[in-house]
Amino acid sequence: MKVLIACGGTGGHINPGLAIADIIKSAYPDTEFLFAGTPKGMEAKLVPKAGYRLETIKVAGFQRKISLENIGRNIKAAAYLAASGKRAKEIISGFKPDIAIGTGGYAAGPVIRKAARMGIPTAIHEQNAYPGVTNKLLSKEVDYVMLTVREALDYMDKSKFEYSVTGLPVRSNINTMSKAEARQKLGFDDSFTILSFGGSLGAGCINETMEAVIKWHTGKGLAVNHIHGYGGMGKDTFPQAMKAAGIPLKNSRLRITEYINDMDVCLAAADLVICRSGASTLAELEAAGKASILIPSPIVAGNHQYHNAMVLGKAGAAVVIEQKDITNDKMIAEIEKLYGDRDKVESMSASAAKLHLSDTNERILAVIKKLIEKGKKKA
Repeated sequence: MKVLIACGGTGGHINPGLAIADIIKSAYPDTEFLFAGTPKGMEAKLVPKAGYRLETIKVAGFQRKISLENIGRNIKAAAYLAASGKRAKEIISGFKPDIAIGTGGYAAGPVIRKAARMGIPTAIHEQNAYPGVTNKLLSKEVDYVMLTVREALDYMDKSKFEYSVTGLPVRSNINTMSKAEARQKLGFDDSFTILSFGGSLGAGCINETMEAVIKWHTGKGLAVNHIHGYGGMGKDTFPQAMKAAGIPLKNSRLRITEYINDMDVCLAAADLVICRSGASTLAELEAAGKASILIPSPIVAGNHQYHNAMVLGKAGAAVVIEQKDITNDKMIAEIEKLYGDRDKVESMSASAAKLHLSDTNERILAVIKKLIEKGKKKA
């Protein structure tokens, strides 16, 4: 079997594509894969690193805000769009896939659209509670739509496609270690443990509030363990701020680093997680069953992180605070409440765990089997 997977732009689109390839490979070991993506996106590094072949197609998004720079970008995007159909056909005709799957990003648009119109069984996977533009358009063309959460249907015309709520694949090492084992590995005792991060690049507002939070619980001598990843954005400021406050980056209660390389261990150790609300992060919070304070990024397409966060918020699994409403005092007050109410934290954790779909891989494979059968009937 030959499978074409189109994705691109961010890890939020690429990693699900790679995960779906791994799921298919586990069930159909002889499958041959080809990825289609842009030459300058993260996929240009991540896909070959994962051992898969990548064909590139030049695609760019149109800018809505009017400026001289954006006019130039839109002219380039229009030129790419005009050539994308021909390039998509070249990729598809050269590989001759049995099925094609898109996981979002601009590159998925022309490739999956062309595959559908060439009669190849097609599906897309939407990671967010608020669907991206590409997947909204493709949902009218493909045979099947896979959703991380059912809430995404509120923004799509479900009369146009067959769908399945599959959830989002998470890393296999998530939720394989007990809280006690993880804390022992980190050198922590059994006190209330906070994990905070803003992703590999970091997030300015999370760094600013965590600086105040760490100073607060350290200054008060509270029994709090705290792991914080400040990311690339904080590497020139966060360590210096801790040093100026006389707070070490690592001791029996603190582990402050630029990047968290052992997220599975840190997540297992945590009682409370403070972070953004990208789809993959939330899927891991659900898989690990963790209470959270979520601060959606306001600079993402369609404000989709807010919609993602509200799925957990409405389920009682998270406190959602929009970035515009964040203050140091507000964050400290929320943490102080949870620190003093462990039953509430346990209840939030249980609510997160209830959202987790433990059979995501099987649900995705069920869709793949339907595509394979559709292809056989066409043949």
